[in-house]
Amino acid sequence: MNSNSSAAGTTAGRRGRRAALIAGLVAATALPLAITASAEATSAGSTAASAAFRPVSGQPSSPVTRIADFYGAYIDAQSGPGEGGNLVTELRKYYVDADHLKEIEAWEDANHADGVLRAQNVPAKWTVTDNGKADHSEAVVTMTWGDRTTTKLVVDMNRDHEIIHIGDKGIGGK
Repeated sequence: MNSNSSAAGTTAGRRGRRAALIAGLVAATALPLAITASAEATSAGSTAASAAFRPVSGQPSSPVTRIADFYGAYIDAQSGPGEGGNLVTELRKYYVDADHLKEIEAWEDANHADGVLRAQNVPAKWTVTDNGKADHSEAVVTMTWGDRTTTKLVVDMNRDHEIIHIGDKGIGGK
């Protein structure tokens, strides 16, 4: 076997493991969403007949969807028992570029807070908005806290769908 075959096998194995991880993450986040939607519909009583369900949609090829998926799963994991544990670590490895992951960890050491959320707490809700693109994609993540204050982060993603920057401003200075 030549080195190219070995590299291709390693890449294919990595893709298979990533596909399995993301399938598990989707299943883990989809079930609570379905239960929540069902509970909201049931608790709404008579108003349920007049109100429509709120759709949530996305595309795996869309960087904004992938950023939203990451933040949704990450916040869910951090809100859960044990503050996410291994799931938080695996989400970071899957979505964040290895070099930027080192920057996040350095930021955490210096600031004693979560480097993905740039906070010590977990937001009560969040939204992700497209912020344009050039040679990479950029989105604004707005987090709403329990006291209804908001903070915004700019998240940049490369063409390989890896987060390459999280901060107050994007790579392009926006």
